Amino acid sequence: MLAQTLKQSFDHYFEAPIEAWLEFTEFCEPIQFKKDEVIKAQGTAERYFYFIIEGSAGVFLWKNHNFVCLDFALEKSACCDYMSLLTGESTELEIVALEKSEMIRMPRAEFHRLGQKSVGRVIMQMTAEASFIEKQQQQIELLTKSAEERYHILQKRFPGIELRIAQKHIASYLGITPQSLSRLRKQQA
Repeated sequence: MLAQTLKQSFDHYFEAPIEAWLEFTEFCEPIQFKKDEVIKAQGTAERYFYFIIEGSAGVFLWKNHNFVCLDFALEKSACCDYMSLLTGESTELEIVALEKSEMIRMPRAEFHRLGQKSVGRVIMQMTAEASFIEKQQQQIELLTKSAEERYHILQKRFPGIELRIAQKHIASYLGITPQSLSRLRKQQA
């Protein structure tokens, strides 16, 4: 069941055979996080690759005495400090469960070991490329779209997110104040 969920979640990047995902799950363990629990603290190195079964997480950076939300991850998606996972170095990114969450995690060493196999290498490459494209698109939107347009894009990407994630995190992700987000939401109603 878990292998099939992983396969379906990643097939739009690369259609790996179910056997690859069965091997992947052999190295995973289930873990749960409470709402607002820190998954990976700032100033530390990422030790695990996570996949969210149920719930959500946010990637944050401390700036001007506040955490700024850089990204969201919801169920059926990967979640980790990928830069740190690849380099083994600590970063200033912090990952926090935004809801009670059920995930699986794979230790960094096993993640890299699987990446040495042909199918694992392709899966990692395709996932990294897709992540890069998403981040580039987010940067372009931040610089070229209005706050209202960015909010609509976010709602399309994560339907119902405003019912699950705190307004302050959504506003931070959009690069606006919570008050501005409140005005946008009132205009939509």
